[in-house]
Amino acid sequence: QVHVVESGGGSVQAGASLRLSCAVSGRTFNPYNMGWFRQAPGKEREFVAAIRWYRVGTWYADSVKGRFTISKDNAKNTVYLQMNTLKPEDTAVYYCATSDRVRAIAVQSNAYDYWGQGTQVTVSS
Repeated sequence: QVHVVESGGGSVQAGASLRLSCAVSGRTFNPYNMGWFRQAPGKEREFVAAIRWYRVGTWYADSVKGRFTISKDNAKNTVYLQMNTLKPEDTAVYYCATSDRVRAIAVQSNAYDYWGQGTQVTVSS
């Protein structure tokens, strides 16, 4: 079993930065990729960013490209999401997930297998 825990959310003003962390544990943890998704109230969960776990490669949603950076620390089984120049429309619950079955970086949530409980990010104007 794989256990995913996000942290680092909070309430900030527009223009501020936050760094989310995603710590993963479990004997069967062996993903192709790791991803961040978010879900705002009344909206569907949407892809934010993803990173290859054992290789080099990242992918971003157009809405966050240039403002967010995904990174990883393989030794710590941790993925990060550095979020800069935050906007009110970034307000959402942010989820981290592992992709164990799909080799290519995927933007669809059904390509991801283990999910955390999420961390709330609130950006006020």
